[in-house]
Amino acid sequence: MTSHDPIVIAGGGVGGLSAALALAGIGRASLVIERAPAFREVGAGLQLAPNACRILRNWGALELLTGAAVAPEMVRIRRGVDGADLAKLQLKNAEQRWGAPYVNVHRADLLSALLEQARKSELIEIRSGSALTGFIEDERGVAVTYRCDGEIRRAAGSALIGADGLRSLVRSRLHGDANDKPVYTGHTAWRTVIPADDLPEPMRRPASNLWLGERAHLVHYPLRAGKVINVVALVEDSWRGEGEGADFWDNHGDSKFLLNRFKNWTREALDLIGASESWLRWPMFDRPPLESFSRGRAALLGDAAHPMLPYLAQGAAQAIEDAQALATALAARPDDAAAALADYSAARKTRASRIQQASRKQGEIYHLSGFKAFARDMVLRASGSNRLLARQDWIYSI
Repeated sequence: MTSHDPIVIAGGGVGGLSAALALAGIGRASLVIERAPAFREVGAGLQLAPNACRILRNWGALELLTGAAVAPEMVRIRRGVDGADLAKLQLKNAEQRWGAPYVNVHRADLLSALLEQARKSELIEIRSGSALTGFIEDERGVAVTYRCDGEIRRAAGSALIGADGLRSLVRSRLHGDANDKPVYTGHTAWRTVIPADDLPEPMRRPASNLWLGERAHLVHYPLRAGKVINVVALVEDSWRGEGEGADFWDNHGDSKFLLNRFKNWTREALDLIGASESWLRWPMFDRPPLESFSRGRAALLGDAAHPMLPYLAQGAAQAIEDAQALATALAARPDDAAAALADYSAARKTRASRIQQASRKQGEIYHLSGFKAFARDMVLRASGSNRLLARQDWIYSI
């Protein structure tokens, strides 16, 4: 295999399509193998911070989101039990501060933008309805097998990128440790999208809203030019593993559970939760950290390498950063894929691991109770917008 051979990418989600676009930017061909037969209208909202938007802009994908994305004017943090304001982080100058905007988009809209850009490139081939079943790699290249239309088919390339999510087949084959399995964190995200016309005007304002409470928090913000409101309720609960391995975007939850879970919160929050009877329940999983994201001519990207809890809203952003770093490494070593992937792993592991750990810690802070919650609220109120924004500079300014 040579640098003229395609790089095989397992997974056509945000990470996989981002990898294909980044590789096309350095003149490298890729073959994207995606399990789903079609790119469905699934998922919910994403907060795309400037570190992701900067890269998307370079790929020409950000401008495709112009009509669908909403740039929040602020992050408003409130206390759940009484609705009291704790902090307002001003985002109107995000572009000036971090060199790129901060926007909220629907996951399906982001995928559509990435897919549109990918289809414009002669260097990117996408095979949907194709599930990776195995691979081998050696010093000459990689050979993969995948199931499509009931048949086992084969493909070859110079390297393999596993962008196949939390339950990554590529990861399981690269790191066969019996302990390296997804672990339920004790947190579950309940997601819904509500027509904006069904909610009062304060709920429709262009802001990212965060409500903090004991063992739970609530997030909501407008999407699609303000036509819908994305709502996420994150709770600590005793989920026991129903539907493990299933497509959690199709895992419906009972809204009565949420209303009972938030019954001690302010009426404004309860009215928001009660405005939708259709919720998707998404248990939050984590995986042990890896010593390396690569081995030989195969490497992991996005959730396959470092699954992110949502408390810093960096899951999609870190997959996009991975893709750019992957292309940078391969551009520097075009004829030595194994060395390039080792460089990629070294470049990404420290930062991705740090953001992983910070996300876990942030979830703990959001869900504090008693005196610790009182102290957290006092700090938020005393800090002010600029000081709180400065805490994000290490993430957003890269």
